[in-house]
Amino acid sequence: MSITEASLFWGFLVVYGIIMYWLSPRSTTAASFYRGADDKGNPVSQWSLTASIFISWIFAKSVTNAANLGAAYGVVGGLAYATYWLSIPVAGYVIYLIRTQTGARSLQEFLTSRFGRLAALSFAAAILIRLYNEVWSNTAVVGGYFGQPGQWQYYGAAMLFTFFTLAYSLKGGLRSSIFTDVIQAVVFVFFVGAVLFLVLPANDSGALLSTGEFRLEAGMDLLLVAGLQIFSYPFHDPVLTDRGFVNKEKAMLKSFVVAGLLGFVAVFVFSLVGVHAQLNGIEAMGNAPAAVGQSLGLTALFFMSVVMMTSAGSTLDSTFTSLAKSLAVDLPRLARGAVEKLPSLRLGAVVMVVFAILGNLPMFAGTDILKATTISGTMVMGLAPVFLFYGFAQWSPWSFHLSFWSGIALGVLLAVGLIPASWAIGEGNYALLLGVNAYGFLVCTAGFFLPLLTRRVLGRDAQPARSVN
Repeated sequence: MSITEASLFWGFLVVYGIIMYWLSPRSTTAASFYRGADDKGNPVSQWSLTASIFISWIFAKSVTNAANLGAAYGVVGGLAYATYWLSIPVAGYVIYLIRTQTGARSLQEFLTSRFGRLAALSFAAAILIRLYNEVWSNTAVVGGYFGQPGQWQYYGAAMLFTFFTLAYSLKGGLRSSIFTDVIQAVVFVFFVGAVLFLVLPANDSGALLSTGEFRLEAGMDLLLVAGLQIFSYPFHDPVLTDRGFVNKEKAMLKSFVVAGLLGFVAVFVFSLVGVHAQLNGIEAMGNAPAAVGQSLGLTALFFMSVVMMTSAGSTLDSTFTSLAKSLAVDLPRLARGAVEKLPSLRLGAVVMVVFAILGNLPMFAGTDILKATTISGTMVMGLAPVFLFYGFAQWSPWSFHLSFWSGIALGVLLAVGLIPASWAIGEGNYALLLGVNAYGFLVCTAGFFLPLLTRRVLGRDAQPARSVN
């Protein structure tokens, strides 16, 4: 970077961090810190919740992945990644049913009531892995706008960004996270619009929207993977699901539907940055937004960096607050049974600090941010039958475990390369991933219903669901 570029980028990072800390509200009660309520105990408003869901799921890694896929497969790649945002309405509707039909106040309570405490603990372990991955996969994207992996600028920017986000997260917890999400959503939309204003006039709109082919070998396999994973993927992300319990049921559902549709449009539109790279022969080099920004000049690159910082910040602060709630509230309740009193703010703060440090270690080791989505989504495929078909199981721990652990096993086997090639569907880059998700969904569904069918064959009635109170 030149002195001018360095001053602009580092200056914005510092100003961004100071403003976010200054504007974010301070939580003085546990209800505010862990549940997002205001000082009077009022829940989050519908539109604040909508903006929070929208921007907290627009991860920095997500818009980067969307643009990279647009560069590789045209609009098919963009549609494939944008499809993941349809997870949000799916999750909202299922959580709406869970809240209205069972009275559960969290997914852990729901799982305990239907499938037992061990099921809830297994689920908690899965979401902690997910949250851990969210730290490094977002800070690494921000670092990429300041330098290359191995350079001090790359790691310095990522760690400074982590520090600022941690600071205002410690100040207000979930209340601060949702408040700053609204600001970050406005900034994100404005600068995405600015980026597109620079990109779209450089191309024929017809060419942008017609680039790519709907064939398995041309990205359609990933689109089908996303279509399968939207029924399991959202449930292992407490950044999303925690927000399903902070407002009234109908208001929550409306927020989830609107945020999901807006997210789908936003991610697809941003993928056109990658399509622009393909049409103009720009080498993406694993980071299409940065490559396009560099090709269009300093202004465009700066706009790209602002988009990444705001999207990464909204996700990272939500990750810290979800980690605090999971480890300070949910896990102790699972261990000791129902406890109404919320823990101190200090305990949640300690959790945030620890994971701010540990969560960045994989960034120093180097890893693929796309795999943080596709592999983790495959491992939790067994959650789909659990949440989609829970109405068939009044009390069936084995249904959860046969479904959940089958998905985990298949995901691990895929990650270590032990899935046979015969499972592949098509011949594209994601052929094996598609096969594992398609056949795996059938395997997990069979595992979920097997105990129920066995009980019926043996003439044993299902036990009533356990109380969540």
